[in-house]
Amino acid sequence: MKGHCSFLAVFALLALASILVTSAYDPSPLQDTCVAINDPKTGIFVNGKFCKDPKFVTADDFFYSGLNIPRDTSNPVGSVVTPVNVDQIPGLNTMGISLVRIDYAPYGGLNAPHTHPRATEILVVLEGTLYVGFVTSNPDNRLISKVLYPGDVFVFPIGLIHFQQNVGKTNAVAFAGLSSQNPGVITIANAVFGSNPPINPDVLARAFQLDNNVVKYLQSRFGWKNN
Repeated sequence: MKGHCSFLAVFALLALASILVTSAYDPSPLQDTCVAINDPKTGIFVNGKFCKDPKFVTADDFFYSGLNIPRDTSNPVGSVVTPVNVDQIPGLNTMGISLVRIDYAPYGGLNAPHTHPRATEILVVLEGTLYVGFVTSNPDNRLISKVLYPGDVFVFPIGLIHFQQNVGKTNAVAFAGLSSQNPGVITIANAVFGSNPPINPDVLARAFQLDNNVVKYLQSRFGWKNN
């Protein structure tokens, strides 16, 4: 019964996410499909990808399997994001929509503060209890936050810094729809302290009002990914 309810919740999420397509950030398609391929000799370049000849499109171009499998959250932040975007489903090219599964470890598993530069996100909790929120832009920088339970839904507006944290004692799972085939993700701590090449410590020390040695220590700690 639990599994049945979980899959119903996912289908409800997909239905809600499809509404986002009508005002998606990505350009609207001008043909039925534009299945992404990597070979420029065999297609037309549309919205960042080359299109497969429609005569060779198959069902597998629109298929992905495995989102029912729990992920290993044994990493420094205790979460794993499994994306299903145009890189996993080539048929999503020009469709303006994608999906992620997020697994959170008990006792604080965190999808760290990040932004999606090209997408609004709508998230539904399947298992566990999540503390979620986003921060509005300058000058207010207002925190909008809430604790979510299974079946609860929350929206993160495009481009705003947001996060989710497992505040329960058991594993948590959420699915999210995003209004872009390739929403992008910028994890704030990784981008600031784990950039390649590193940002000059003097810049970060002044920006965060920290000692240079603290900045250098933080720069040594980042660079890994949870997706």
